[in-house]
Amino acid sequence: MSAPQVPSAVYVLAAGIFAMVTSEFAVAGLMPQLAAGLGVDVARIGYLITVFAVAMAVGGPVLTLALLRIRPKAALMVIFAVFLAGNVLAALATTYSVMVVARVIGGVASQAFFGIAISLCGQLVDERVRGRAIGVAMNGLMLGTLLGLPVATFAGGHFGWRAAFWTITLLTVLAALLTQFQVRDAGQAQQRETADLRVFRRPKLILALVSSTLIIGATFSAFSFFTPILTQLSGFSPDTVPLLLLGYGAATVIGNSVVGRLADRHTVATLVVGTILNAVFLTGFALFTDVPAAALVFMFAVGLAGVTMNPAMAVRVQRAGNTSPLVNTVHSSFITLGVMLGSSVGASLIEPYGLRAPIVLGAAMAVAAVVTILPAFRRRAVQPVVPVPEVCCASTAG
Repeated sequence: MSAPQVPSAVYVLAAGIFAMVTSEFAVAGLMPQLAAGLGVDVARIGYLITVFAVAMAVGGPVLTLALLRIRPKAALMVIFAVFLAGNVLAALATTYSVMVVARVIGGVASQAFFGIAISLCGQLVDERVRGRAIGVAMNGLMLGTLLGLPVATFAGGHFGWRAAFWTITLLTVLAALLTQFQVRDAGQAQQRETADLRVFRRPKLILALVSSTLIIGATFSAFSFFTPILTQLSGFSPDTVPLLLLGYGAATVIGNSVVGRLADRHTVATLVVGTILNAVFLTGFALFTDVPAAALVFMFAVGLAGVTMNPAMAVRVQRAGNTSPLVNTVHSSFITLGVMLGSSVGASLIEPYGLRAPIVLGAAMAVAAVVTILPAFRRRAVQPVVPVPEVCCASTAG
């Protein structure tokens, strides 16, 4: 019997994620232009990134909960409309406060899209290739980091920052049209919100969510400061750093594809081995940041084994909870929490301890993540892996 294949609809969902991620990272590449255009300093523009992340973490699950009574595809189209409104508002913004509102709208929609898209992705495929399918969808995230940010930065640099948001608007429209015509519904509307909420009482689900926060936080504690680390400690010129980050992004795409293929049959082992390797790579990066060649090797290695754990993390969460949109959206919020913790705590350590401190923090968070994953080994040793129950119609959580 031939192995089940990943349908084209999953690649379409990846296109939607790509559009969302491009919008998320656009501000980082447009800071000078936005500051000049909105009449504020660069520091206040930086807060737009934080606003987007907080809106994702808090508002995403709320929007998902509000959409549980409609079918997944219809929910995605509603989210596209909300996200489109946020981007159009950003493109037309004339004041900083309007831009803040636009970023809040975009963040809420982005997180809800992630959760529902990953849920639908899991429902569209055979259970045996669920991790691989999630890996395909999450390549939209990796490619958004690799290509989306440079595209937005290029458009903003050559045609003005508004052009960048209009470009994202066009990407969103294209992704929405593809979703409308290429993605089918795999289930009905969720009718039992309270049952869906009860699943969060499960200790194994809570532990899986905490693991995801630590795994992603470990990587972002270092990733957030790659540019100053590479220029001030490793000695690379500022003009070289974008190319190095492009190489890092390519490593994440490769690693994500590999993990996606391993996530179904070796979920826990993939998480443990990958996270241990990430701890080793982060430790090496911290120790050899002043050796340019070694620093690059360890940085690219972090790209292979850091955020690329996403497919295995998603499979573990779905098996510990269920495949519902709410579980997947809350999981995305815990991932966003990891980004916020890693970057903010790492930033607080720089002044007293220097630029190596965030990398050391990342290594420590990776070790803590391994500790939270290990209990899953014992459970898998005493019970067989069973297919994840489909709960798109009515949750069986209790």
